[in-house]
Amino acid sequence: MLIVTGTVEVSADHVEKAAEAAKVMVAETVKEPGCLIYEFSQVLGHANLFRVYEEWQDQASLEAHFAAPHMAAFQAVLAEVGVISSEIYRVVGGEKQSLR
Repeated sequence: MLIVTGTVEVSADHVEKAAEAAKVMVAETVKEPGCLIYEFSQVLGHANLFRVYEEWQDQASLEAHFAAPHMAAFQAVLAEVGVISSEIYRVVGGEKQSLR
C-alpha cells in the first residue's frame, strides 16, 4: 500500500471553484482500480488550504491515476485558480518523498 498526503493552497478568490473541482476529482478517483482511499478537505480556519489524503494499492495504480483524464482536468482548474503553494508527498517507510 502507498500513502500520498499533503496540502494545496489556492487563491482566496477562487476557493469555491477549487472546492468544486476537488469534489469531481474525488468522485472520479474513488472509481479507479487500486484506489483504497481518496479524500480532499478544507483546513479549518484556512478556507483556501486543502488537505489531500490518498491510499493506493500499489505504484502502478498511482501512476495510472496521474495519467487519468480527470487528473488532467483537475490540474487545468488548479492552473486557473492560482495555486499559492503545493506540498504533496508519498510516504514510504515512514519517510516523506516529494512527488515533484
